[in-house]
Amino acid sequence: MVLSTRKSFFWLCSETAVCKIYLPTGKRNGVIEFGEFVRSLSIFHPHTPEHEKSSFMFKLYDLDGTGFIQRHELKKMVSALLSETDLGLSEECIEAIVEQTMVEVDTNKDGKIDEEEWKDLVAKNPAILKNMTLPYLKEVTLAFPSFVLDSEVDD
Repeated sequence: MVLSTRKSFFWLCSETAVCKIYLPTGKRNGVIEFGEFVRSLSIFHPHTPEHEKSSFMFKLYDLDGTGFIQRHELKKMVSALLSETDLGLSEECIEAIVEQTMVEVDTNKDGKIDEEEWKDLVAKNPAILKNMTLPYLKEVTLAFPSFVLDSEVDD
């Protein structure tokens, strides 16, 4: 994170999942500016509709931006999520999770998960969206009514 002379912070990044979180519709110039960061938090607000959270999460898993979650993307995301735990699962076990997920979710059997298949998965397993809500954001908007998460900020 670097402070600029414009009194807003920005963060240089590459095309990573972190950038996809903070720049879902931003300039995609490799810089996360403060306004973009604040606006991106709206997806995690308790009042954000679940279909918006689901769509955002789909785009997050679609690492290549193809409009589909391909097997290698699913494996990369499962591995990343599991690395945050102390489970220490083997590569063989991760492969089994990915394979079973593809069998269950890829209902049209084209080797990838489209957004409709993703929506069906989320509808059957709403706990998938559990980490897409940050309850304290509701408190922030109540304590500071002028802090509107989805407002546009001029640069």
